[in-house]
Amino acid sequence: MSGPRILLVEDELHIARGVIFNLEQEGYQVCHFEQGEAALAAFEQSPFDLVILDRMLPGISGLEVCRGIRQRDSRVPILMLTAMGKERDRVRGLSEGADDYLTKPFSLAEFLLRVQGMLRRSGWYRPQLRANDRYNFGENQVDLEQQRAWTPRGELSLTDLEVRMLRSFFQREGEVLNRAELLEAVWGVSPETETRTLDNFIVRLRKYFEPDPANPAHFLTVRGRGYRFVRNGFSSE
Repeated sequence: MSGPRILLVEDELHIARGVIFNLEQEGYQVCHFEQGEAALAAFEQSPFDLVILDRMLPGISGLEVCRGIRQRDSRVPILMLTAMGKERDRVRGLSEGADDYLTKPFSLAEFLLRVQGMLRRSGWYRPQLRANDRYNFGENQVDLEQQRAWTPRGELSLTDLEVRMLRSFFQREGEVLNRAELLEAVWGVSPETETRTLDNFIVRLRKYFEPDPANPAHFLTVRGRGYRFVRNGFSSE
């Protein structure tokens, strides 16, 4: 088997067996671990194309595993699976570096589409250096090609999906981007998909780049329409 390699970290065996079976039917190679410590050790030993990570694990938590993976690799996509579906739980998972979040029980069809989309983006999205790959706004500087950012809070390593979202905003500075456009451009999912991941990603960008995340000056919500990026600070609608 020569398909993409997926690291699955899931301690509920009945879920893991179903996930493994369906992923292998799609041609993926799956390496499964029940504990986070073993998964991190495996991640250090060989590369993976995608990580599927349960949040509640014996030993170290899924959040700690996510944090450990991000310290080693800022680009590998991470899909978090969990029964903890409250808003604060999703925000916490995404703030630790997850790229997407599915709550249990989940639709198998949607799960496989999310996996397919994340792998497709990680496979082809390696942006070429362009003049606008370095972008300054407020007190921030972003290098999209190097996937780095420098802010008053310090230097950041950006994930592929964070880069995709920033590029979407930068390329259409001042325009309102609706949810459908962002879901399709960044996650490659249907505009009809019900997900709070987009909103939580906006929260994440505000924590990175806004002087006051509770009162954003750059990544603005346009009520009932979507989001808008303003380079030089707040601009009223």
